[in-house]
Amino acid sequence: MNTIKITTSQNIDLEYELGSLGDRVLGRILDGLVLGAYCLVFAAIIGFGNIGDFIGANIWLIVVVIFLPIFFYDLLCEMFLNGQSFGKKIMSIKVISLNGGQPTYSQYLTRWIFRLVDFSLSGSLVAFITVAVSEKKQRLGDIIAGTTLVKTKARTHIDDTLYVQTAPVDYKVTYPEVINLSDGDIQIVKEVLNNVRRSGNTMLAAEAQQKIENVLKIKNLHYDSMSFLQVILADYNHLASQL
Repeated sequence: MNTIKITTSQNIDLEYELGSLGDRVLGRILDGLVLGAYCLVFAAIIGFGNIGDFIGANIWLIVVVIFLPIFFYDLLCEMFLNGQSFGKKIMSIKVISLNGGQPTYSQYLTRWIFRLVDFSLSGSLVAFITVAVSEKKQRLGDIIAGTTLVKTKARTHIDDTLYVQTAPVDYKVTYPEVINLSDGDIQIVKEVLNNVRRSGNTMLAAEAQQKIENVLKIKNLHYDSMSFLQVILADYNHLASQL
């Protein structure tokens, strides 16, 4: 399994499983099918709707309705669908920045522009070779933009949200200082827990524990880092629910 370790803006290391060459290829094939179906729908509308003369007199409609959406498909999907096209979503992969966050618009634009080299001019050969040989499974556009593709679960999966099991009414908070953390900080804690469960790398939990202890000026009162992070998560959710 190829993984990448990324340091977030909170200086916490997370491990992600990289999207493979096969994931990318299948994703592109699926995107091609989506675009093909899109074209067939409009061809059917023109044919069965008997509007060929109208289209002929207004050829700009073909450009606006068919050509532009296809041309900008990858760029628009990634910008507005959290780094995923429909093919990527089906393959459960997404574009992320190497700093661990969501790519900026300029990063999306850069990797889209270099599709010309990666795919169009080289017949996908440049993309195939660079993804196959690069350590982070990046095509040329990814290398220049500072992005890569990683495997991801659906964002609606309950394990990837801030949700934890409802605490009992008499729940006692261990670390009241956690209320000073943000939702973003707590999301990072949840991601660390998920990463450790998937990879077995408990050092990630230890690093996160140290960061939290330093920020909140507290000490771990539990026997290991995973228990500490789980209590931090439970304390935060309990306190936040009281606000």
